[in-house]
Amino acid sequence: MPAPETQALHTLRFTRVFQAPRERVWRAWTDPGQMKHWFGPRGYTTPDIELDLRPGGRYRIAMQPPEGEAFHLNGVFREVLPPGRLVYTFQWEKPGWDYPETLVTAEFRERGGATELVLTHERFPEEKMRDDHGGGWSSILERLAEFLG
Repeated sequence: MPAPETQALHTLRFTRVFQAPRERVWRAWTDPGQMKHWFGPRGYTTPDIELDLRPGGRYRIAMQPPEGEAFHLNGVFREVLPPGRLVYTFQWEKPGWDYPETLVTAEFRERGGATELVLTHERFPEEKMRDDHGGGWSSILERLAEFLG
C-alpha cells in the first residue's frame, strides 16, 4: 500500500530589533488606534480594525489598497501573553482569493531598552504564497519601525 500523500507546509520567520521598550512595541501591535498608523504594506491603509484581545477573541482588519476595493483579514487569538507573546490565526476575506488559514506567532523580547520581535507566519501550502506574504510582512515591519521612531 502506498504511503499517504503529505503536503509540505512553508514558514516565514523574521527577526527585527526596534529601538523602543517592549511594552511600547506590544501596544503598537495590539492597540487598534496605533495599528491604523502602520499596519499593512506600504501604500495600504487600515480604515477599520476590530480586536478582542483575549484567547478565543476574534479580530478583523480592513485593508485598503491604493486602488480598488477594501478587503479584510481576520482570525482568532490563540495565545495572548502581554507583553511577550501573541499567537493568532490569519485568514483573508477577499473575493477570488482562496487562501487557507495560516498561523502567526509574534514574540516580543527585551533587549536592553530595545525590543527584538520574532515573527513566525506558518502553514503556507505553497512557496509562492509564503513569498507573497514575506514581501507584505517586510513592508509592514518597516512601517512599524518608522512609527516607533
